[in-house]
Amino acid sequence: MKRVHLFASFLFALILVGCSDDDDGQDPVVVPVAGSISGGPFTFCVDGTPDMVSGVSVTGTTSVGTNSTWVVTDEELNILGLPPTVEALEGVNFDDAGGGVCLIWYLRYEDDLTGAEVGMNAGDLGGSFDLSNSITVTRNATEAGTITGGPFEFDVDGEADMVSGITLDNPDAAGTNSTWVITDADGTILGLPPTLEAVEGVNFDEAGAGVCLIWYLRYEDGLQGAEMGMNANDLEGCFDLSNSITVTRNQVANAGALEGGPYTFCVDGTADFVSDITLDATNAYGSSSTWVITDADGMILGLPPTLDAVKGVDFDAAGGGVCLIWYARYEGDIEGAEMGLNANDITGDFDLSNPITVTRNKPEAGTLVGGEFNFVVDGTPDFVSGITLDNPDASGSNRTYLITDADGNILGMPATLTDVEGVDFDGAGVGVCLIWYLRYEDGLQGLGMGMNANDFDGCYDLSNSITVNRTN
Repeated sequence: MKRVHLFASFLFALILVGCSDDDDGQDPVVVPVAGSISGGPFTFCVDGTPDMVSGVSVTGTTSVGTNSTWVVTDEELNILGLPPTVEALEGVNFDDAGGGVCLIWYLRYEDDLTGAEVGMNAGDLGGSFDLSNSITVTRNATEAGTITGGPFEFDVDGEADMVSGITLDNPDAAGTNSTWVITDADGTILGLPPTLEAVEGVNFDEAGAGVCLIWYLRYEDGLQGAEMGMNANDLEGCFDLSNSITVTRNQVANAGALEGGPYTFCVDGTADFVSDITLDATNAYGSSSTWVITDADGMILGLPPTLDAVKGVDFDAAGGGVCLIWYARYEGDIEGAEMGLNANDITGDFDLSNPITVTRNKPEAGTLVGGEFNFVVDGTPDFVSGITLDNPDASGSNRTYLITDADGNILGMPATLTDVEGVDFDGAGVGVCLIWYLRYEDGLQGLGMGMNANDFDGCYDLSNSITVNRTN
């Protein structure tokens, strides 16, 4: 059994060093063995800062071969460098190679080696040689590209302001991850929209006055500092920021928003005041302010200085029509804010809030002309005729004629004058009837057959009455 082991050991030695022939005097044949290398893998960011490997060593089986070198290739085994020693290898700046992947090998070889030159391929080496395993060097080169569009300039006035028309030119874009970044002028991160569509959905008016910068970011895993409230100047990791697009937000006068109303009053001689108006001045801006009351066309009827002054205005005294209540904030000098002028013509740095509507209903029935009428109750139909309505300034959403007795009790509600002239007063028997014309607004209470016109409650106006006497 021992003899077998000894023979096997001898055979292995022959394979390793070659066979010798005492007769021909040739040197033994050496078979190179590179062994194994350890270290890495390495991952660097191509950012202009030198990147060197370290801790690479030959381990495992004892290397065999007259000559040795280190070999650096790309993934296709194209030879990029041949550092002669590990010290030379650790002096290679992989940042200079740009983005990509390198492989580090250890080579043992004899003098007959061919093809070990920069620019050639390690797969085409010839002669007696052995390559070790490889160590990977990944060189991440992030490239954000260029963004175009803008610059944008908006007024902070409560109206939504969105950017549009931004494009990204990045044919050589690189980086596993991407996002858009919005910062202030100092780099503080205000938002991280994931897509361009999300960027175009940002309302910059809500950011208030100032300057925003829009960036595009490409980065590798492990990036630190890309968070709201942090600063883009302090990002750490492998990343690239594009150029920035400026968004300037100019602060202009902003009146804020009014809440309250609308109000509807009846012009009836009783004072009418607004109440419960509130002002949301969250985004209001302007060193000066006033309240403005206009008609429906914008003509300025009053300029109350305070909300209390607005609440002290008697709208009944203004007569029928529509008023609009506004709040104004302005900066510096403005022109046109005067009684009798139109608020639409005010010039300067000013802003009007939304309006609150005050509707002043003033029904006007006009005047009835005709009669009086005297009939004999004798079984023969009796009809009125020749009645006319004089109401050039008639107003009121609704209308009807009324026939009452002398005490105001409603006996009939003819819709039109033709209907009035179709009433047979002979059938009413002996007594007195009164004919009226009524204009009124919605909500009038007490209007109905059998009720009394003296008990109406609401906004209305009754004309004069025409008497119809019915005698025996």
